[in-house]
Amino acid sequence: MQHNFSGMLQEPEVKAMQHNATRSPSNPTSAGLTMTLGILFNVVALIILAKAYNRFRRRSKATFLLFASSLVATDLAGHVIPGALVLSRYSSPGTGSTADSSSSFQAETADPDASCLFLGGCMVFFGLCPLFLGCAMAAERCLGVTKPLLHARLVTTARTKIALALIWLLALCVALLPYFSLGAYTYQHPGTWCFIRVMEGTRLTDLAFVGLFSGLALSSLASAFVCNTISGITLVRARLKRFCSQRRSARSHDTEMVVQLVGIMVTSCICWSPLLVFGLMSATRSYSGSLGSDIDTYRRMMVTGVRMATCNQILDPWVYILLRRAILRKIYRITKKQASLKGSMFRSRRWDMGSFQSSDKKSVSKI
Repeated sequence: MQHNFSGMLQEPEVKAMQHNATRSPSNPTSAGLTMTLGILFNVVALIILAKAYNRFRRRSKATFLLFASSLVATDLAGHVIPGALVLSRYSSPGTGSTADSSSSFQAETADPDASCLFLGGCMVFFGLCPLFLGCAMAAERCLGVTKPLLHARLVTTARTKIALALIWLLALCVALLPYFSLGAYTYQHPGTWCFIRVMEGTRLTDLAFVGLFSGLALSSLASAFVCNTISGITLVRARLKRFCSQRRSARSHDTEMVVQLVGIMVTSCICWSPLLVFGLMSATRSYSGSLGSDIDTYRRMMVTGVRMATCNQILDPWVYILLRRAILRKIYRITKKQASLKGSMFRSRRWDMGSFQSSDKKSVSKI
């Protein structure tokens, strides 16, 4: 009798522990802070790019700045629109920090409403646009560095605007595919955001949709890596030719743009790769029916992936804020000054040691 009574006491405690273990650590304060920082940093970057565009409007850098301004403006919209929808979800019951695994399951399997469909479409659209724009910027700079005459003839402001419109249209077409029964958007754990259905009830169309999304995103990152590598090698060769034959080196703003592109590429790879890979893994295992008891692990992985993807929109503006010629020159001068100070101190120490040794030799010879 005593044993049964103690078992009855332990059972609610176990259930409480399980409930606390599956409780989401989501906090509306962190989401609001992330949104605020993203808006602030993107506005600052837009101001810097607008001033630079007015200075270089008739130069080859104008095309790059137009692409960059469009990227920052897209990141800004990607913070404001989905961020407002996510914050509104925190005020709904059964979401946010009070959502457990059962409510998350109900949210994932329930039919999505209009706000979920719109939020899911925004996640895909504002996810693909920065990656497409980064790839286009890398290709444009690769052409400008390797074939400057062909770049001057082919790349114009009007054609750049057409390319921007096509990039946004392509991302929009991909985001609208669930409206044509290819894939679906559902609420994701802990019920505060929507994305492609990759956890529960995944179908072949969902697997194809997440494969298309991840494939386009990873292909954009790979293409940007190839183009930036070619541009970097070309600029390094131009520097070497300058030292060997005293020819004019590559223009400094070419180096600045390539450095910024490398920063964008590295940031995008670090921030977006987890969500792309975790989404593919989750959809594949869910479709094959092997997700099973690992579903909580994959839920946490997806939440981590979307948080890292959100960080990309915060870090992108810092590429333009920090990796500018004025900032880089200051860093170079400070580094050079520190190196020269260390060198002078080392030389003075050597001189002091040498003079001390010579004075010792003189005193020994006198003796």
